[in-house]
Amino acid sequence: MRLSGWKGRSYDLGRMSLRELFVAYATYPAIQVYAVITVVGAILAAAWTERPWHTALTVLVVVALYPFVEYGLHRYILHARILYKSPLTASLWKRVHFDHHQDPHKLDVLFGSLTNTLPMLVGVSVPVGLAVDGAAGGAAALATATLLMSVYEFCHCIQHLNYQPKSRLLRRMKQRHLAHHFHDENGNYGITGFVIDRALGTYYDSPQERPRSPTVFNLGYDVAESQRYPWVAELTGSPPRDRPPSAKETREPRGGDEAVAN
Repeated sequence: MRLSGWKGRSYDLGRMSLRELFVAYATYPAIQVYAVITVVGAILAAAWTERPWHTALTVLVVVALYPFVEYGLHRYILHARILYKSPLTASLWKRVHFDHHQDPHKLDVLFGSLTNTLPMLVGVSVPVGLAVDGAAGGAAALATATLLMSVYEFCHCIQHLNYQPKSRLLRRMKQRHLAHHFHDENGNYGITGFVIDRALGTYYDSPQERPRSPTVFNLGYDVAESQRYPWVAELTGSPPRDRPPSAKETREPRGGDEAVAN
């Protein structure tokens, strides 16, 4: 597969190599914007700081808050069923999470769109940075947030790529996240770690620990729900799936992600 840019393209992680993923990741516009913000934010923080230790503290605070933000957004917003029940938020929910669970291999819906992610990153990180260290802290906080977002996106890609990481930590992250996608979505909400899952009782180590969820692919937005709340289905153009696309439908093997999850 030749990667010649993102315009008009759709990439399938089940059929990509690690090298191809690196190229697609590096050329994705949102990742490039995050990189620019990270560099510019770090430069501004260094230029504006009057108390370097306070600026460093800002970075540590943002890093410490990150797992809570990752877990909270994933569990209480992306997996909340309220968003598809309004025509005002149906398209947002479809783009930011429903499409990803319907087909976990599509790279173009795995990545967050800047119109959704950037306001969130600014709104969460900058007030924290300003409170800790003024303008320098705000710049440092945003730079840290965009860097963490870039790391998050890459880890998420690896978890759906037809590739077994050499790192034991990454392998465990991949297995737990695939269980979230292919066995039971009501747990393992962490992407880059599961500390909050463990603390709040939503972590499970193996699919054998709980029954398979009937809503793991449609997040509860089934045919009956699509008739009551039609806006997501209208945007999709087809009824919601209760399973991922099969190898026959895609005409090529997926790489056994479900087997990894189980």
